[in-house]
Amino acid sequence: MKISIVIPIFNEESNLDELYDRLGKTFEQAPEHEWTIWFVDDGSRDQSRPMLEGFRERDNRVHVVVLSRNFGHQAAISAGLSLADGDAVILMDGDLQDPPEVILDLVGAWLSGGRVIRAVRRSRKERGLRGLGFAVFHSLFSYISDFPIPANTGIFGLLDRSAVDELNLLKEKNRFLPGLRAWIGFDQVTVEYDRQDRASGQPKQTLVRLTRYALDGVFSFSYKPLRLMTVVGVFVSTVGFSLAMWFIMRRLLGIEIAETGFTTLVTLILFMGGLQLIAIGLLGEYLGRIYDEVKQRPLFIVDKLDGDRLRIGAENINPPSANANMSATVESESK
Repeated sequence: MKISIVIPIFNEESNLDELYDRLGKTFEQAPEHEWTIWFVDDGSRDQSRPMLEGFRERDNRVHVVVLSRNFGHQAAISAGLSLADGDAVILMDGDLQDPPEVILDLVGAWLSGGRVIRAVRRSRKERGLRGLGFAVFHSLFSYISDFPIPANTGIFGLLDRSAVDELNLLKEKNRFLPGLRAWIGFDQVTVEYDRQDRASGQPKQTLVRLTRYALDGVFSFSYKPLRLMTVVGVFVSTVGFSLAMWFIMRRLLGIEIAETGFTTLVTLILFMGGLQLIAIGLLGEYLGRIYDEVKQRPLFIVDKLDGDRLRIGAENINPPSANANMSATVESESK
């Protein structure tokens, strides 16, 4: 079997040597398979790219995909998926939080019949605000989502060739790959593992990016925020109507009505104004994502593939099983 490993890289120079060594040791434990590594350089500004090129020059199992700029984590993974040509494709991060040794467990589950293998985190090392944010998100997301997506799963996992081809057909711009992986179906199997801390360096996914990533997951797979605002609106309207009827009845019955205080009036105005702004903000999140889809910009642009300069837009890449030579829409020139 030919097994491809897709790894997005952004400023990971301090982890690449250990990552490459541990991958090599993992491959040695399963020499019956043909292994390839697809490193996707997502606009790194450190020495990551020269190091990746060095791996490629001395190891023909290594492929280096260089994007024209930093397109983001999910776009980089999508670029690797579009180019990887294995019978199975494994997705993992390059910071060694996803242990390369678990790859053999993923392959074993695939050979046993699974077509989508999810690596589920049994435990994780993040602490503080970051760890709390992950815990809250995974706890709430299963309730918010309209589509069942397993908790404590990231991109780490294995996809059969048929699953990869179907995933490559999904062209949405705001991507939440754990959700898309669950959405495509097929026989899905779970492998548990302990997520490690970063081997070195600082996390490249900032709090802002992680928040946007979480919002992409919510708004891509749930209409419940909109429905919740509808329910809140109906509730507030009902309360307001009931209070109005109560005051009217007291007036008709001649019951004295105390004068309304300034504080009560201001509080009601601020409450209603805040509620309306929240509702408009939710509509804006959905509308902004619709706008991204309508523009039809490519999800990523590949600048170089294994040292050759290319011009490939995401919409022009077909799954390798369907078009091995990628002859259409590709213009090549010597390095």
